[in-house]
Amino acid sequence: MFDRIHKAGARLFGARSTPSPDGPGGSRPAASKGSATAKRPHNLFEAAAVYVSAHAEDDQDRIDEAAGWVSPEALSFGVNELACRAVVALARERDESPGTVARALLGLPAV
Repeated sequence: MFDRIHKAGARLFGARSTPSPDGPGGSRPAASKGSATAKRPHNLFEAAAVYVSAHAEDDQDRIDEAAGWVSPEALSFGVNELACRAVVALARERDESPGTVARALLGLPAV
């Protein structure tokens, strides 16, 4: 299930997440592998991971940096995907339902 969500998000936000340095449709010669100037663009999942971990560490500079890597929509999708994966992983580890784990993480009473 998460694989389909991941692919859909990549299709939706992948092309818009990192604009071309030369504008729309522009092309720039690719830097050679191993070049110090070669920079791989950040994807929405990297941005989400840095954004969430920076929030956990209360690091405003890293929060702002990660928020600038992708569009707000892409960042929102990545954070949501990270939350879903974390809840599923914890649920498996605790042998509980994802709903129970999510409620516990948020401090809500069990239903």
